[in-house]
Amino acid sequence: MAVFCFGPLPQERARVRVSDVKPKYAVALLLQILLESPERAQPFCPVFGICGGCQVQHLAYSAQLRWKRDVVRNALERIGGLTGVDVAETIGMSEPRAYRNKMSLVVNHRVKPPALGFYRQRSHDVVAIDACPIVTPPLDAALSRLAALRDDATIGAVLDDARHIVARSAAASGDLVMTVTTVRPSNNTQATAPMLMREIPRLAGVSNSFDLTSENVILGRRHKQLAGEAEIEETVGGLRYRVSAASFFQVNVEMVGRIFAFLEPSLSPAGRVVDLYCGIGTFSLFFAKHGWSVYGVEENLHAFAEAKANAQRNGLQARFEAGRVERLVDAPGLRSALHDAGAVFLDPPRKGADEVTLGAIATARVPLLWYLSCDPATLARDSKYLVANGYRPTTVQPFDMFPQTGHVETLVRFEYCRGE
Repeated sequence: MAVFCFGPLPQERARVRVSDVKPKYAVALLLQILLESPERAQPFCPVFGICGGCQVQHLAYSAQLRWKRDVVRNALERIGGLTGVDVAETIGMSEPRAYRNKMSLVVNHRVKPPALGFYRQRSHDVVAIDACPIVTPPLDAALSRLAALRDDATIGAVLDDARHIVARSAAASGDLVMTVTTVRPSNNTQATAPMLMREIPRLAGVSNSFDLTSENVILGRRHKQLAGEAEIEETVGGLRYRVSAASFFQVNVEMVGRIFAFLEPSLSPAGRVVDLYCGIGTFSLFFAKHGWSVYGVEENLHAFAEAKANAQRNGLQARFEAGRVERLVDAPGLRSALHDAGAVFLDPPRKGADEVTLGAIATARVPLLWYLSCDPATLARDSKYLVANGYRPTTVQPFDMFPQTGHVETLVRFEYCRGE
């Protein structure tokens, strides 16, 4: 039986106490490290091990990169049944801290005045924080200022209404935008928005997110702009993107640039590409910039509108369609686009794609497929289906999109080979 315990590193021995036993695994708490790894590092965050945001700060960064490569390889072999696949060394960051351009703070109403923080590991308890070394400096400054102002009656009234505070910064400008999530439209937040603009450095805009679909959602279905700008501009690879706090945009701009650079040698000659789950057009515009004819599909209507606006902002041509990918693959527009495509770029959510979508790609016999995944397990599952339906993985490249965490981004290049 597998025993899951936070704290011990690969090749370490530890004494643990089993705290919970499930039918197929157990959960344990660390009591003592008996044999320490030479790759153990001193965590740089005072709440590491309590806050659930990071999982591997205690592992040297070079070892993190090797471990993530192994995670991808093991998933492809164990779940995907793929043996002999060459997984490249993980492409890491020049500085694996202060990279995250979006933070979603939880408002803890169990204390008065309410405090800001992140969820504790495996819990909905909130760990109060007033700084975070993982987020960008503008976001860290905003967090520190909000924490300092929580005793102010005006700010306290906003926190009384709020469930979450979500903020995003832009590396290109240093500006940030913020949205306060509440159950219903918040008069307190509207009245206080000008004060927030004055008090928080580089804050370019404040909005109110509301109309929640469930108790646990971070953003509501509706947004009201209260002060300043709704969006800020980010630049990656010479492309300009307008993004909001709610945008479907990667949290690590440096690593997006590394993915662009990795893909670039493969983009000549240009052809037709279908970009599924295209978000605000991050990769659609990258392909269009290199002369490709782009057909992008995105379910979220806000992201769909941003994708079209970003194409116009960059003077690029791209066709975008709104809707769920698995429902549109049988519609004439997307079905025709797949049959005409020389490539598909697939960047699904963590749950991965589905057999309807993958089956449509295989039926169309699209010659080339780039699959960008944030979850090795679902990537391996989908890879198994693709291989069974005529595709062969030719490149597996992990990227460290999320340093200090257990997550890894992986780009796999598949080629259609049935009939060879």
